[in-house]
Parts: sequence; C-alpha cells; structure tokens
Amino acid sequence: MATAKNGAGRFDKMAMSPKEYQVYAKEKEPPRSILGNCLKAFLVGGSICLVGQAVTELFMHLMNMTPEQASNPTVAVMILLSVILTSLGVYDKLAQFAGAGSAVPVTGFANSMCSAALEHRSEGLVLGVGGNMFKLAGAVIVYGTVAAFFVGIAHLILGTGGQ
Repeated sequence: MATAKNGAGRFDKMAMSPKEYQVYAKEKEPPRSILGNCLKAFLVGGSICLVGQAVTELFMHLMNMTPEQASNPTVAVMILLSVILTSLGVYDKLAQFAGAGSAVPVTGFANSMCSAALEHRSEGLVLGVGGNMFKLAGAVIVYGTVAAFFVGIAHLILGTGGQ
C-alpha cells in the first residue's frame, strides 16, 4: 500500500503498510542513551535499596532486632511505601524515569499490583480490583512455587541438607 500525504503535507499513517509505518516510527523515535538509562536504573534501584537498608537499621537499633528479625518488617514497610507512592502517582513517574531500576526491587512488584488495582477499581472490589490485581501476582506465585519445588528436589537429591 502506498503512503499518501494529507493536506498538511504529512504522511497519512492509515495509508501506510505496517512495514512502512515501522520505518516512519523508527525515524521519529528519540534516541536512547543506553549508558544513561543504565546509570538512572542503577541510581534509583540503589536508592530504593538504600532506603530499605535504612529501614532495616531502624528496626535493628530502635527495636533491638537481629538482621533476620528485621527483614520481614522491612519488606512490609517497603511494600507499604511503594503502595502509598503509587496511589499518589509518584512511583509511576519514578518508574518512567528509572526504568528497570524501579521494577526490580520488591517495591516494583507492589507498584504493579497496586497500579492494576487502581486501574480497575471502577469495576468493583471483587471483579475489578481483586480479579485484576492478582493477574500479575498469580504468575509470580506460580513460577515461585514451581522454582521452589525444583530447588527442593535438587536439595533432596544432592543431599545438601544439614543432617
């Protein structure tokens, strides 16, 4: 299909073939700096981990917990912070800036679930929020369970247990 120009002298995208449109879109796409994106992801992901470490230290020093005891409440606080920031629209802006740096820590998973819940809240609590929030979580839980099963089998076969 040939491309056609509209009255403004621009190409009419509807008259383009998919291949022609991909070429056109590639020309208009802004260049991406791989090094810059990696640096932003590293700095933001590291900052999130720094906040998590600070929360762990607070639990350890203010509540006299061991690092093992402080780990679970730290994860809960980080998830809560992520959900609050997602609800306020802050985490999504951070994710646009940082890319994978904000998606890799547990806060990125909490952001994904909260975003799905907020997006579908108009459909009701059960079918909207509950049904769509766990679409992502279900896949993560299934793969985590299957991976844990195979690690357990390998552990059993290799006999690396503390017997």
